[in-house]
Amino acid sequence: MRAVIADPGASGAAESRETLPSLELFDSARAWRMVAAAFVAMCAVYGVAYSFGAFFKPMAAEFGADRSATSAVFSITVLIWCCLGPITGHLSDRFGPRIVVATGALFMGLGLALTSVIDRLWLGYLSYGLGVGVGVACAYVPMVAVVGGWFLRRRNTALGIAVAGIGFGTVCGAPIAAALIAHLGWRATYVAFAIATTAILLGCAWIVERPPVHVTPSRVRLADVVRSPAFAFLYTSSVTVSTVIFVPLVYLPSFARDHGASEFASAALVGVIGGASVAGRMGLGSLADRVGVVRLYQASFLVLALSYGLWLIAASYPMMVAFALVMGAGYGGYVALSPAVIAHLFGTQRMGSLLGVLYTSGGIGAMAGPPLVGLIIDRTGSYRVAIAAAFVVALASFALLIPLTRFEPAATRSSAAID
Repeated sequence: MRAVIADPGASGAAESRETLPSLELFDSARAWRMVAAAFVAMCAVYGVAYSFGAFFKPMAAEFGADRSATSAVFSITVLIWCCLGPITGHLSDRFGPRIVVATGALFMGLGLALTSVIDRLWLGYLSYGLGVGVGVACAYVPMVAVVGGWFLRRRNTALGIAVAGIGFGTVCGAPIAAALIAHLGWRATYVAFAIATTAILLGCAWIVERPPVHVTPSRVRLADVVRSPAFAFLYTSSVTVSTVIFVPLVYLPSFARDHGASEFASAALVGVIGGASVAGRMGLGSLADRVGVVRLYQASFLVLALSYGLWLIAASYPMMVAFALVMGAGYGGYVALSPAVIAHLFGTQRMGSLLGVLYTSGGIGAMAGPPLVGLIIDRTGSYRVAIAAAFVVALASFALLIPLTRFEPAATRSSAAID
């Protein structure tokens, strides 16, 4: 059976008619296997990446480094995975996701193993930054694009479940890291993480398949979409929010420890963010199928911004938990809905490449945010000024998204110049 249909997710000028191998492949059990593989892959890579807060103090203490220098390890890592997104997305679009994900498995395992034997902090910028950065880049954008291409009716729901793996990994990663560090030390913990992530990602690479629709060359002209006003609003708001979104992942555990919380309880706050983000990613992804993806995306930014107001006044551990819950819900919605917004406004033909370009914004923000916050804390001796600044920046990111509703389907046909 062969059918000719229009992709209903390709709103606007990105709509085109493709020859599909079979309509039955979409939203099928085979398609949901891709969701499962994406969930597991993201759980693995982000569980490691977002556990860095648990390694922060022991690494800083061993190397005698200040907060700004130590947090730069994480910032460089985020910059690398964000900047490589367009490349891994393009390679996945062209050659399929399997070889890209497998390459990421090898890079991540080697990078973590090398980080376990460094004798200078700056070497971690290379080993951890390149290893984990390439690993995340090879897993995230290709796997999200695969999921988007395997679904027609339940695309937003499937994407929400897939990226919920990030939240689940965040829930598990930091507490596991804290427990292992307490018993084995941070170096042996990185070795354990290297073995586990390599095995998991290779298994996901073996499962994942190219989506049923693969058209080369695509009618979507990437340069034209990137220059469109709609994409400009998406990109600038993402740059702005990324400046502050990684700050709690790096500094919230040390903030909690300075306010009397135990090592495990402090690390568990990152897990709370991850747990709340799972609910945000799965719930909003499903709700977007029925309500409206752009407005939900805006709401996620507003919730995320308001959460920093809670952190600013947090003086007890329960208040920190409240901040982590609200921040995680907003962050989860932001991550879950980003691919859905791309598909809604620009279609799915070049989804891997478009997502890759959008996610370079995260690298820009991550390079500025955590090191700047570390510098403010080192200079002032207090977290409050840095948190207040993060609150203002997060509100600005929401304000930048307000005009985006003007570019939904009808406007997108004229603004996102395609073909």
